[in-house]
Amino acid sequence: MGRSARLRTALASTLAAGLLLAGCGGESGDGEVTGSVVDPPFEVAATPLTDTEGKPFSLADDTDARLTLVFFGYTQCPDICPMVMQTLTSGLTKLSDEEREQVDVVFVTTDPATDTRAVLRDYLDRFDPSYVGVRGDLDTTATVAESVGVFVADGEELASGGYDLGSHGTYVIAVDGNDRAPMFWRQDTSADEFRSDISSLLGDA
Repeated sequence: MGRSARLRTALASTLAAGLLLAGCGGESGDGEVTGSVVDPPFEVAATPLTDTEGKPFSLADDTDARLTLVFFGYTQCPDICPMVMQTLTSGLTKLSDEEREQVDVVFVTTDPATDTRAVLRDYLDRFDPSYVGVRGDLDTTATVAESVGVFVADGEELASGGYDLGSHGTYVIAVDGNDRAPMFWRQDTSADEFRSDISSLLGDA
């Protein structure tokens, strides 16, 4: 079985487990969590992409916060991407100042032909200027995405050559300080659920 097939199998198992956790209240430390726990966590690829300042950015080597939340999407997405980003942003505003300082957000575009550095920066500034935007060619992006259980090529191909992942499930991935991804959230996660789960993860870190 190839690497991609193994990752697909692992993600399918995690999704099934996540449904059970959501139904009975999965636990992280002393609190219940809504997100799907990945056990063992995904190992995040160190393959570098490029940030909006033109500098190399690796989801493993350049994520120094205790918790980094990673979203794969594209700026021209008409519904799911902005919905998830807005809900996540609302959830982060509910954290204490101390907690918020320990969390970074990274948006990885799946439509690099359209999402130039300037386009990405303008888009993310509408949510929070501290958010990091990164891009790369689709093969590199797919390699990074697969390391955290996201399969870019499974999305609907866009006219630009990128991918819309929305119709196949769009996730926010949690990356911890050890370059592992122990949890992910589905697109229907509420702001309060993000806040609660992020607080639990920070408490466990």
